[in-house]
Amino acid sequence: MEIISIERSTYEELLTNFNSFVAQMKAMANRGNDKRLGEWLDNQDVCQILNISPRTLQTLRDNGTLGFSQFSHKCYYKPEDVDRILTVVNTKGKSKSMNLKRNAYERTDHAA
Repeated sequence: MEIISIERSTYEELLTNFNSFVAQMKAMANRGNDKRLGEWLDNQDVCQILNISPRTLQTLRDNGTLGFSQFSHKCYYKPEDVDRILTVVNTKGKSKSMNLKRNAYERTDHAA
């Protein structure tokens, strides 16, 4: 066995730094526990809330419009992120339906 001797002040500084490190790790672990999966939404929930298809949801993930986290090959979404894009998705949906109605109207107008 090898014995290493250090000054008391060096040992106390090392101990203080180690205790600070342990406190930081505990704080990080507690922050991780606050993010319970029950507060997150899965694909089915988001599709129902936004009234979109799973493929549209995939597009929102792919283009970065909707943030997500993946756990065990399943995507989860923060409710506040879904709320944030709710108006965007509704506005796009309305503008698409308005364009379809306008195009249908123009076709019947030209046909007469």
